[in-house]
Amino acid sequence: MSATGPTWEYEGYRPEEERLRESLCTLGNGYFATRGALPECTADDIHYPGTYVAGCYDRLTSEVAGRRIENEDMVNLPNWLPLRFRPAGGAWLTPDTAPVTEHRLTLHLDPGLLERRTSYGLDDGGALHVRQLRLVHLADPHLAALRTEFSVDDRAVDLEVEAALDGRVTNSGVARYRDLDGRHLTQVRTGLAEHGAMWLRCHTRTSRIECALAARMTADAPVATGQEALRAVQHVRLRPAPGAAVTLDKTVALHTSHDPAIGDPLEAAVDRVGAAPGFEDLLETHTRAWEQLWRRTALEVPGEAGAILRLHLFHVLQTLSPHTADLDVGVPARGLHGEAYRGHVFWDELFVLPYLNLHLPEVSHALLHYRHRRLDAACRAARATGRRGALYPWQSGSDGREEAQEVHLNPRSGRWVPDHSRLQHHVGSAVAYNIWQYCEATGDTDFLHGEGAEMLLQIARFWADSAGYDERLGRYRIRGVMGPDEYHDAYPGAPRPGLDDNAYTNVTAAWVLARALELLRILPEPRRRELGQSTGLEQDEPARWEEISRTLHVPFHDGVISQFEGYGDLAELDWDAYRKRYRDIRRLDRILEAEGDSVNRYKASKQADVLMLGYLFSAPELRSLFRRLGHRLDERLWTATVDHYLHRTSHGSTLSGLVHGWILTRARRADAWAFVQEALRGDIADLQGGTTGEGIHLGAMAGTLDLVQRGLTGLETRDGALCLDPVPLPELSSYGVRIRYHGHWGVHLRLRSGLLEISVPASDRAPIDVCLRDRVVPVGPGESARLVVPDVAAQPSVTG
Repeated sequence: MSATGPTWEYEGYRPEEERLRESLCTLGNGYFATRGALPECTADDIHYPGTYVAGCYDRLTSEVAGRRIENEDMVNLPNWLPLRFRPAGGAWLTPDTAPVTEHRLTLHLDPGLLERRTSYGLDDGGALHVRQLRLVHLADPHLAALRTEFSVDDRAVDLEVEAALDGRVTNSGVARYRDLDGRHLTQVRTGLAEHGAMWLRCHTRTSRIECALAARMTADAPVATGQEALRAVQHVRLRPAPGAAVTLDKTVALHTSHDPAIGDPLEAAVDRVGAAPGFEDLLETHTRAWEQLWRRTALEVPGEAGAILRLHLFHVLQTLSPHTADLDVGVPARGLHGEAYRGHVFWDELFVLPYLNLHLPEVSHALLHYRHRRLDAACRAARATGRRGALYPWQSGSDGREEAQEVHLNPRSGRWVPDHSRLQHHVGSAVAYNIWQYCEATGDTDFLHGEGAEMLLQIARFWADSAGYDERLGRYRIRGVMGPDEYHDAYPGAPRPGLDDNAYTNVTAAWVLARALELLRILPEPRRRELGQSTGLEQDEPARWEEISRTLHVPFHDGVISQFEGYGDLAELDWDAYRKRYRDIRRLDRILEAEGDSVNRYKASKQADVLMLGYLFSAPELRSLFRRLGHRLDERLWTATVDHYLHRTSHGSTLSGLVHGWILTRARRADAWAFVQEALRGDIADLQGGTTGEGIHLGAMAGTLDLVQRGLTGLETRDGALCLDPVPLPELSSYGVRIRYHGHWGVHLRLRSGLLEISVPASDRAPIDVCLRDRVVPVGPGESARLVVPDVAAQPSVTG
């Protein structure tokens, strides 16, 4: 792999790397995406072509570990890629069955284009050179195209080429899910349209979503149509002569019954592909759409870090583009790049929306609407636990019910073990946090007073109803939950799962309650009255919220914040011994379970848990939160807490390096870069050991972008101002970003040589107040300002 400017190249054919390359060479447009598999290869142990439409789920029941388990999956839809070729009368050529003398994949980020070059050795001693260009159209989200050029060196070759739409696909891209039913497609039908396009239509088995594809093949030769079960097939014979390449174009349209403004998906797909222009025109409009999107979103970071960040942004935008604003979808944790986590929506929006808020706020708005449409389901989930308010699911899919699996497979032991991750109720706090951040960044008071208020108040209500008063402590407690650290789901030997007083959960719950009270104070009186009536808010509830928000229990031990009550009583793990025995201990939970032990017994974390508080909240806000809860958070306490968990975290999540790097840029800058590098390289180097081939880690990718945008700049959008508190990280000392803030498009922030430059494009908007430490500078439209960044070498992480 090599990166040169805005391109990523993979040289040579390496079967063991194919799944990784396919994920990282995925092309998408926010509506659908297709993995970067070679068109002549079918799904097997090496290759996995997959096409996924945002929000297209199906639910099936499987027999697992002696019980019937329901799972909802993002569906692998019919494969539009297939295009295979062979010398007339010979065997079909693939890199696994024929000699390959040259192979190169090049991902062109700027135009959103995948280029492939392969040379196959032929039996007669000659060579066939194949060049392909692939795009998933960014301007028209229902179109994709594949151009294939064939050429030979010294003698003409008769080629047979077959293009297809393949409905035989299943969800089988994740090995540990293969005991589950993955046959989501049924009623597959194929045919030929009047204008010569082949088509395929099918339905998902239980959700009954209809999917239709139509493909047009264009070549300088007659196209013949074949007939096969579950596949639409067309054939053409080509004769490339030395020095003259022959070209074949395959243009595809994809529609589902979820699409707005269509009648029949098949009719829509056939009409769209029939009206689609040629490849050159498609490429031009596609490239123009990417140019516009890059202008709105790109970071300016030099060197290798900048190249990786651009790749990360590319994959974020393929999953969440302006087209997302028209869809009812959330943030799939693995993007539209693979089947890990079944395409479910977790809390990753916590790491994604802060970046989108300042570039594509309409997309953030749509993602929050996804949560609002499922507010009723969250309220039903809360009632099922005997509580009021809204309990959002840890894993969400089509309709807002809890999709977290009940058992999961440990690939080390081969055993199915209980999964209690649905106890991560802190996902509600993440939803509330994103509502507040979005409204601060955009000034969208209509949303804050409308749908945002409805969600925020119900989430606060759930936390208030979850808190029980402990007479002995004189404080409220939240029991039976899990924090972000998924290693700990129960006390050692306990008969039931759940932990008490997870510090992250309790502190963020206090924050939610405080924000809900603030919202009630600022709401226009008629709207406040409406909300009270529609939610049944009782007169004494706000007073109870106030009390709980000041008295939730935060546990401590040995001079640090405890991850949860009783954490300090757990055993210490012999980290050196386990590293020596297993080398990679990121998934320590699986190692211990295979040994017949449990990570619940030890002070060992998968990822940041307590330290997530330093990721979400600035130093002043975190101090204020602890002060509200009756505790003094000083430098000594925070530094000791950071050190404690740094030494006891295995980083079994790609989010862990990101959070630790973010915190250490301010707490201990000399150690920050190693974690920032881990966050940057998490997917491109597949640091989690094979997981990237199942889909990229969208939250971690977006989080690295936000690390530059907000982490290094100290950027906060609060009280109608842009507040900045930059920290110089030597390895990322120069960077720039253009943001969209309160109606200002393209506000340019650039840090270099100890100077912060701010430029506001001309418009009719009001000036922006820019805060740099204790200094406030108004910068009006058409104006620029240059501010000297104070030396922060001695600035502490919490008390500064």
